[in-house]
Amino acid sequence: MDTAPDDSALMLRYRDGDVAAFEALYRRHNDALYRYLLRLCQHQHTAEDVFQEAWGKIVKARETYRPTAKFTTFLYRVAHNCFIDHVRRNKRHTAKVALEPDSQPSPSDLPETEVERALARRRLDAALKDLPDEQRDVFLLREEAGLSLDEIAAVTDSNRETAKSRLRYAVNKLRAAIDEPVGTS
Repeated sequence: MDTAPDDSALMLRYRDGDVAAFEALYRRHNDALYRYLLRLCQHQHTAEDVFQEAWGKIVKARETYRPTAKFTTFLYRVAHNCFIDHVRRNKRHTAKVALEPDSQPSPSDLPETEVERALARRRLDAALKDLPDEQRDVFLLREEAGLSLDEIAAVTDSNRETAKSRLRYAVNKLRAAIDEPVGTS
């Protein structure tokens, strides 16, 4: 049985010159990282820029990389910092674009199902936009990246209880917004 090497081992191999190891890391994490940044930035072009910047920093960090934490914690910390740097450089987020990254309808879906799915996605996107940045970030790190509370705390440079509290508030606000009947405000 052939098991895939863990992320840290791949990054160490990349540090030692194995470009295929980096390609494996990139394939393993690029979709989830992009979705995280897309929902965090709420603007496709910004997410693409921050995504490229984050991977560029990972490439530059290969010489000094040490596996002191899970690679995903390191990756999302880099991406989070790139996003923060972008916000500081631009003073505010650019215009928002309506995005539905995971909702590609299948040919077998009924029109009603497609409409329901699109409406649910819009409600979730609107609810995410209304969250404070810290709560949205924690929620996306959990849902998009699958990080644990300890990993989220490391990425956001907060303690575990703060991350847990932000996640709880985000989930409660999202539930309330999504469960709200259509047509009420």
